[in-house]
Amino acid sequence: MTTNRITELFNIKYPIIQGGMIWASGWKLASAVSNAGGLGLIGSGSMYPEVLREHIQKCKKATDKPFGVNIPLLYPNMEEIVQIIIDEGVKIVFSSAGNPKTWTSHLQSHGITVVHVVSSVKFALKAQEAGVNAVVAEGFEAGGHNGREETTTLALIPMVKEQLDIPLIAAGGIANGKSMLSVMILGADGVQVGSRFVATPEASSHQNFKDLVLKAKEGDTQLTLKELAPVRMLKNKFFNQVIELYSKNPSKEDLIELLGRARAKKGMFEGDLDDGELEIGQISGLIHDIKPAGKIVEDMVSEFKIAKEMLPTF
Repeated sequence: MTTNRITELFNIKYPIIQGGMIWASGWKLASAVSNAGGLGLIGSGSMYPEVLREHIQKCKKATDKPFGVNIPLLYPNMEEIVQIIIDEGVKIVFSSAGNPKTWTSHLQSHGITVVHVVSSVKFALKAQEAGVNAVVAEGFEAGGHNGREETTTLALIPMVKEQLDIPLIAAGGIANGKSMLSVMILGADGVQVGSRFVATPEASSHQNFKDLVLKAKEGDTQLTLKELAPVRMLKNKFFNQVIELYSKNPSKEDLIELLGRARAKKGMFEGDLDDGELEIGQISGLIHDIKPAGKIVEDMVSEFKIAKEMLPTF
């Protein structure tokens, strides 16, 4: 696989980025992906500032390859989190869930490459205007927090590509080499993979959650809670409670009360499959085994090359 705009931007071997997922993407997963030639990301969204510092320090010891940190911009303690990233010498930040103008120039002034995650053409252009180095365009299929527009990856990537000048990374529904090839044909320079890396020994999520992901079939996930922050999750007891509440025409406050606190931690990190929020993408229906993160990268690259050679001609 030859170099392209993404491998050059991050100084990595393959244009494969591991999503910075809450309760899954700690230093073990990030370092494993980076060591395999991709770009590992630590998901700071589920970490207190000092926990993030610990993960960054452990990741630096576990890999001499580039890695980054994902930061949800709407979270509290942003000043402290950004300062830790700067102090620890992290050189790549993926931002999401907020206005990229807030921190991009400050991070870049410290030599940090900044990428922003979006779910629409409109916000891709706003991110470019804010001066980010690249954009992740995430389709409706993706797990976790998502866009309200429900634009699928197949439609979103070419629409963003048509108007974007900076490098473009595709996300949502990508778990193998064939899907990677597909979005790159549509105009992406690289891919961000989340859900597939949940089903790895290195992911910090609970084994109960990993096992349930393997059992997921088409239709087992759904995007909901749009009034708060749209999130795609597996259907379980908590999900059914959400649907039941919607039948009563709830207020935003009613939804907030049902969601409560630490619902995602309860499900994905503590393994409560009934009352927890279980965030995963539609592609979970194609995830059938738990295997090392490095092997996932290796298999994606191999399948990408084979699929590229087998493209039909007419």
